[in-house]
Amino acid sequence: MTIGTKRISLGLQGGGAFGAFGWGVLDRLLAEERLEIAAISGTSAGSVNAAVLADGYARGGGQQGARAALERFWHGLSATAAMISPVRLTPVDWAMGGTSLATSPGYQLMQLFAGLLAPPASPLSMNPLIPVLASLIDFERVRACEEIDLFIPATNIRSGKGRIFRRAELDARMIAASACLPYVFAPVVIDGEAYWDGSFVGNPSLSPLVKDGPADIVIVQNNPVARPGLPMTMSDVQSRTSEIAFNVAFVREVASIRHLGGLPDAEDNDRVHAAAVRLHLISGNETLQQLDLSSKFNTELPFLLRLRALGVETAERWLARNLDRIGRMSTMDPVPVHEAELLTGTGD
Repeated sequence: MTIGTKRISLGLQGGGAFGAFGWGVLDRLLAEERLEIAAISGTSAGSVNAAVLADGYARGGGQQGARAALERFWHGLSATAAMISPVRLTPVDWAMGGTSLATSPGYQLMQLFAGLLAPPASPLSMNPLIPVLASLIDFERVRACEEIDLFIPATNIRSGKGRIFRRAELDARMIAASACLPYVFAPVVIDGEAYWDGSFVGNPSLSPLVKDGPADIVIVQNNPVARPGLPMTMSDVQSRTSEIAFNVAFVREVASIRHLGGLPDAEDNDRVHAAAVRLHLISGNETLQQLDLSSKFNTELPFLLRLRALGVETAERWLARNLDRIGRMSTMDPVPVHEAELLTGTGD
């Protein structure tokens, strides 16, 4: 680490396609020479961004290699989805701005089948995320990225407890487990146990960063806590239910750190880690909460690039205000976490 460099940990939230906002934030943070990323806890889409970043960073790729890897991944994901996914925008959706999937037959059928038949859990069940991730991410390079610690949570369906996968063991199955929406994908079976999305136990899980990371934790928030109005369809009810559930652990962990000075271990709640950390938050809530719930499944490249640009812009504003305060004090604005319904210009 060079003189004047500030070491940080990153907590990356999930949120489906909203992970492209996280891509934009990461792109800007990686371009900042005064920052060094030492550890990442990423959940769901955040786990994907974490693995891609490590893939690019490994073996001398550094920050520029990580930026290039993220660019390749999100373009590749969009191209792959265009070939294999039945969830596509209709001409009506495009005419309405190209974000919502409200009139997409593929999206509606996906939600309908989710309400009728749960995806099976067995070692033979193929979660389609696994081959996609394996084709777009070099996990051998991820495991070799010794410069950055990775912590990837998933939820054990049988016990209801969290499991944290570490960088040295990561493969496509573990990232798919962390991103496994119960009503969309078949559970991922690892070591004889079936797993669902890690967001149930932490979005992101902060306890590994409190325990093993630098004292400054920068959380990238792209899963809205509050939304205007009520869901009007069963599809939106399912999506909003998951969104609320995935934020419960996050809100409680932040409150525990800020007000109690401690945090239960993600895998063993009987253990509590002292949380002598400084919290920082880069939030896209102000804009993301205005987008239709179905847009989390929108992998069209123009939409992903729009989210990326929002992430870059939000991170740029945040750095201008807070970079000099990293290492000295917490800068977290609690409004996007605890009082998100009051958001009026708190996006940075």
